[in-house]
Amino acid sequence: METKKEKHFEELVQRVPSLGFLLPKFREMTDKIIDLYKRDGILYIAGNGGSCCDSEHIVGELLKGFKRKRPFSQDEIQQYKSFCGERGEYIASRLQKGLRAFSLNSHPGLNSAFANDVDGDLNYAQQLNAMGRKGDIFIGISTGGNASNIEAALITAKMMGITTILLTGNKHGLCEKYADIVIDAPAGETYIIQEYHLAIYHALCLEVEAAFFDV
Repeated sequence: METKKEKHFEELVQRVPSLGFLLPKFREMTDKIIDLYKRDGILYIAGNGGSCCDSEHIVGELLKGFKRKRPFSQDEIQQYKSFCGERGEYIASRLQKGLRAFSLNSHPGLNSAFANDVDGDLNYAQQLNAMGRKGDIFIGISTGGNASNIEAALITAKMMGITTILLTGNKHGLCEKYADIVIDAPAGETYIIQEYHLAIYHALCLEVEAAFFDV
């Protein structure tokens, strides 16, 4: 599949020059995720608190249209119509193409049971252990870089052959040594790091989306 690249990260760095030192890492991260989707892999994401919300936000931008509508082709719509008439046409004309992404925060039943029965710090690691496959990608978000559940998930991912990406700040916590790519926002205050993270993952989602969808 031929893919095209846009320059959302370059534009981001123009708006926020303090992120300029991260531009090579932004490109590496984007290329790896584009390659993941060429291979029909899955992107897993996890965080705590505000970073949990960021995980869900990223997934929301990938599973449906973000800036682009991602419509079904006319052939696909016709297949739905042939299967069940106007109802099928209605469904297919409104569904959007998605990129497979999953927030590990999204299984409250499993997470609460595993926390009660085993160890809550291993909730994310357990999900990766069950669902992840070699060649997938895991993004762990920890503003301080020391979240023990993110560390456990990163370790588990590395043992499984899953590429690891850490979104963090400038505190250089214990999670960094288990990440293949460290996106370290230039701040130490949590809310400021999260402001950087929002801009970073928006640019990431825009670039990945542009690589696969024309409209």
